Amino acid sequence: MSDTAVFPFPPRRVGEGARGWGAAFSIRSGDYAMSDTVLDFYQHLAQDYHLIYADWLRGIERQSNVLERVIRAHLPEARTVLDCACGIGTQAIGLARRGYTVHATDLSPAAVERAAHEAAAQGIALSVGVADFRTLAEQVPDTFDVVLACDNSLPHLIEDADLRRAAENMRDKLRPGGLLLLSIRDYDHLTLDRPRATMPQVLDGPDGPRIVFQVWDWAEDGRTYAFRLFILRPDGDGWRTTSHATTYRALLRAELNTILADSGFEDIRWHMPQDTGYHQPIVTARPV
Repeated sequence: MSDTAVFPFPPRRVGEGARGWGAAFSIRSGDYAMSDTVLDFYQHLAQDYHLIYADWLRGIERQSNVLERVIRAHLPEARTVLDCACGIGTQAIGLARRGYTVHATDLSPAAVERAAHEAAAQGIALSVGVADFRTLAEQVPDTFDVVLACDNSLPHLIEDADLRRAAENMRDKLRPGGLLLLSIRDYDHLTLDRPRATMPQVLDGPDGPRIVFQVWDWAEDGRTYAFRLFILRPDGDGWRTTSHATTYRALLRAELNTILADSGFEDIRWHMPQDTGYHQPIVTARPV
């Protein structure tokens, strides 16, 4: 990344012709409120994130298909979306392709810049910005029909106070009658067995062969776990290993229900993978 350029605000619009990702952002100490370990995790993962999918572009299409069905079922008139945990654009790009006006934000400048690059490469128009989802009211202008944060992003927040702050800021970015849409891992199930690792996936797609797996080191009380993602790729006669580490809270559905209700949401509904076809449980809620 450049050592001089800082992400511009108001948010910029990207589309065809954007510069290569990683060229437009720098990080200044103290700019971001979330744990440095979470920021570091996504700063380094941005270049590798697509590798956890057998085919990331197909994953974009599959996820947007499910998310649009959920949105249409609850808010058929929805047109504008804030993806406040956009990562490299997995959900934002797919929804923008389906006709939504999408503003994509993330804590990680590297992830946001890559999302902008990937959108431009696919001819998709969306706006991007760097924001902590606990301070959206300060960092993101306007309100939206839908605010979403998918792929287990919310459980990076360990304490209830931070979770409430994030939920309150998401509520503040919703127009009256809008829709909140979140997805997290099924911790109600996972905390029963506390799995130590995922089975290695041997992937061979457009990005070449690789092996992907995760290791989870649970705290004694089962409330949190240290997470490490491993990606192995061929390198000559051997394998090159990359790993990325962070910590998650094992956030139970009842706990999240309480946080959402305390933060000004109602009509809180869970949509399970067997019903939606999505890879994680989805929760929707409406601002009071």
